[in-house]
Amino acid sequence: MKIAFIGLGVMGYPMAGHLAEAGHEITVYNRTAAKAEAWSGKFGGNRAPTPALAAKDAGAVFACVGDDDDLRAITLGGEGAFGAMLDGALFIDHTTASAEVAIDLDRDAATRGLRFLDAPVSGGQAGAENGTLTVMAGGKEADFNDAKPLISSYAKAVSLMGPVGSGQLTKMVNQICIAGLLQGLSEGLNFAAQAGLDAKAVIDVISKGAAQSWQMDNRGHTMIEDRFDFGFAVDWMKKDLEICLAEAAKNGSDLPVTEIVNGYFAALCERGGGRWDTSSLIRLLRGSA
Repeated sequence: MKIAFIGLGVMGYPMAGHLAEAGHEITVYNRTAAKAEAWSGKFGGNRAPTPALAAKDAGAVFACVGDDDDLRAITLGGEGAFGAMLDGALFIDHTTASAEVAIDLDRDAATRGLRFLDAPVSGGQAGAENGTLTVMAGGKEADFNDAKPLISSYAKAVSLMGPVGSGQLTKMVNQICIAGLLQGLSEGLNFAAQAGLDAKAVIDVISKGAAQSWQMDNRGHTMIEDRFDFGFAVDWMKKDLEICLAEAAKNGSDLPVTEIVNGYFAALCERGGGRWDTSSLIRLLRGSA
């Protein structure tokens, strides 16, 4: 299939690569043209100077950009993808954004004879590179069925959660759960150190019981070693949690822990830690941030 991929960040770059390796003809667009040039050199695909030119004649257009504003910028307007897509083409959005923007763009796409799925992902940079992401989608079942074989080139789990917007709402649940878990892991490891325990030995023991989590397995030892120059950036998590809090204000959910942890992420940003991995929450407890 002829495919366009818009947004070649730490997630989009390898995701687009998996699609190319699956044999699809890929045209990429990235705001920083040098990254698109590097991708094309590595994977052999084409690159375009605008989202519209990338999307021209594509049966499916993928996007993985920063936020609601970025998403609107690459879909709408004279250089946006929607204006150039083929009738009946499918737009698959992997951005972590608001449910509201997904619903708005789906409505706009429908007026143009296009199809739309919101399909945020979980699994981080390593998941994108290894092709083991989890994808939670919102949209029509027929559109999801068309998209699933493509998405499966870089995902181990792809699920339809409901109508458009449901993917984003599910991703919000994911981020709410991770926020509290990261803070708990930070407090536990800091407590272990203060108590004079061998924190690595503690992790090895408790990870075999009820405290086990992906964060513990993948971040526990690096937290102990004070290494955070990788992974999912604090800036991104703060953006995601603000989306969660805004949605909670609409639907009447109480998110007291999420609000507190978001404040901790804001403190890390103020201390220059915006690009650190989210597990750097422990630095606030150590007084090293």
